[in-house]
Amino acid sequence: MQTASFTGFIRILFYILASYYIFKFLAKLFLPLLVKKVVQKAGENFQQQQNKAQDTSWKKAQSSDEVIYNTKNTTKPRETKKVGDYVDYEEID
Repeated sequence: MQTASFTGFIRILFYILASYYIFKFLAKLFLPLLVKKVVQKAGENFQQQQNKAQDTSWKKAQSSDEVIYNTKNTTKPRETKKVGDYVDYEEID
């Protein structure tokens, strides 16, 4: 049966601290590159979606000469939620 020793504890503590600082150092090196790559990829996806939306709307506009007005939202005014009554407080001296 093995027993715990002070040198073993110090060694384990050293490995934990060394791995923490190595991970921290590598994160400072590679995390900005990873974030830049993810943002760039999201921008490309957004650009592709915009191009697809423009192409489909352009094709719809070219294929039909009809003009459609959406008056559904303009006929009904938007209702506001009433949470409660307004109470005006006066200061009493």
